[in-house]
Amino acid sequence: MALAGKWTITPETARMLQLGHPWVIADGYTRRWPVGNPGQVVELTDEEGRFMATALLDPQERIVARVLSLKRMRLDSAWLKQRLESAFRLRRIHADLGDTDAYRLVNAEGDGLPGLTVDRYGNYLMIQIYCGGWQPHLKMVTRLLQEMLNPTGIYDKARPRITRDLEASGDTRSYGRLLAGVPAPERLAVRENGLTFLVSLEKGLNTGLFLDQRRNRRDLMQRAPGKRVLNLFACTGAFSVAAAAADARLVTSVDASPGYTELARGNFAANRLNHKRHEFIVGDCLDVLGSLAQHKKCYDIILMDPPSFSTTSRSRFTTRGGTSDLVTASLPLLSDGGLMITSSNHQKVDIADYLKELRRGALQAGSDLQVISLYGQPEDFPYPVTFPEGRYLKYAVCVKTR
Repeated sequence: MALAGKWTITPETARMLQLGHPWVIADGYTRRWPVGNPGQVVELTDEEGRFMATALLDPQERIVARVLSLKRMRLDSAWLKQRLESAFRLRRIHADLGDTDAYRLVNAEGDGLPGLTVDRYGNYLMIQIYCGGWQPHLKMVTRLLQEMLNPTGIYDKARPRITRDLEASGDTRSYGRLLAGVPAPERLAVRENGLTFLVSLEKGLNTGLFLDQRRNRRDLMQRAPGKRVLNLFACTGAFSVAAAAADARLVTSVDASPGYTELARGNFAANRLNHKRHEFIVGDCLDVLGSLAQHKKCYDIILMDPPSFSTTSRSRFTTRGGTSDLVTASLPLLSDGGLMITSSNHQKVDIADYLKELRRGALQAGSDLQVISLYGQPEDFPYPVTFPEGRYLKYAVCVKTR
């Protein structure tokens, strides 16, 4: 039940809530709120004391509250079950999941459960909370998922506050925790687009398969037959496997992490692809691009899906500004008429700014790029039209015309 107390918001925040945005950002008003605890359910009011929304409190964070409903409500099993059922129904009706058993079941704000995601990996579920307000309600979430879906096991995976360097290094410490059911194998085989991928529900900051790129990997499979493909920031090789399985002539996978590169070889083996027919290079992507250029290498498709931030012993990469340098260094290796495919999951870089990065890179290289497709995340990653932050994934397919 919502607790008594004055949780007053600014007129600007009230207008944002009326427009459907689900976040309350810390400001001068929120700093005068009563002392509260993460997970507390509160009623937000405007300066006149009028009810605005019911929200989940996370008082120590930048997003101090997330809107659960524009109506008065209780965060109980009945309410949560209704939200979960709605999320599952959307996937059944709208998501293209042929020969796929790894996908998102609950997409936080996109499914009216801000700060909470649930992913399916085969017969297992993975819960992640991006808002400390869900921690006190985790047992209820777990129990309902057990009752509704009867999975073999349910995990959650904690994300440390400082993750950028850890992600870049391919950190393999255990961040996953079994909440219910039977433990998963250390490398769990799942299906995506008819291919097999090995994921870890316990070790590493991520499972090794980024589910939001499923449709984009399927698109690559249609473009790759007979082509020479260079995959930068290959991570565990999901895009590389998709290209090789589609009969690409050569797939060259580049990543700074030796651990990720070994996992990529494992994914090739899981699909009975001869990894010796293809190339795996461990190194900083910009350094490798320079070396490949010196050796006069040429590719028909160059794909780059870098993390928003990464660090190696030689360089630091950030999406904002770094993408143009990568494009500039890559274009001399791309055949005329070849495809430059670039992707970013940086929430704070919108599509217009991202395309400016591609333009800057092309101009610096003295080339032209023609955008033929621009994709985002698939149907199991929905977002409200009132929440532009939910449209974070950008995947541009461009033709080199000069």
